[in-house]
Amino acid sequence: MSLELLFAGHETTANMIALGTLWLVRNPDRAAVFANAELVPGAVEELLRLLTVTHAGRRRVALADVELGGVLIQAGEGVIAATDIANRDAAGFPEPGRFDAQRTPNHHLSFGFGVHQCLGQALARLELHVAYPALLRRFPTLTLAVPLEALAYRDGMGVYGVEELPVAW
Repeated sequence: MSLELLFAGHETTANMIALGTLWLVRNPDRAAVFANAELVPGAVEELLRLLTVTHAGRRRVALADVELGGVLIQAGEGVIAATDIANRDAAGFPEPGRFDAQRTPNHHLSFGFGVHQCLGQALARLELHVAYPALLRRFPTLTLAVPLEALAYRDGMGVYGVEELPVAW
């Protein structure tokens, strides 16, 4: 169990830092929010919502008939709860494609929900709260060192990310 927690925590957070960094260098006007300590928590939550790194979805089978969002799911039917799609649902997030560091409420599902929440979410949030502001302070002229089209993405696994992120400053 310890190895699983270590692996899951490392892979997800490392990919989130890389994807967030890519997003920030592509949106330098939005990166400025990380200079304001009061906006950092909301900015991190918004990046978590926009860049959900767990794309595998939660697979479940209905044990009984249940109505969800006006749709009847019958006992025995399979359901995939895709958090990356849910985090961009306009019914829950007005203007879901827009980054809003002050979005409230921001009930994204990047760490799951209910009894199926990520055990390491507090640590992950702390790491992101520290990493992005420190990175932008230390390297204020950070840019992508290759064309965007040259990046290779990790999309064949349960955790989404970039294979590598060449940067310059």
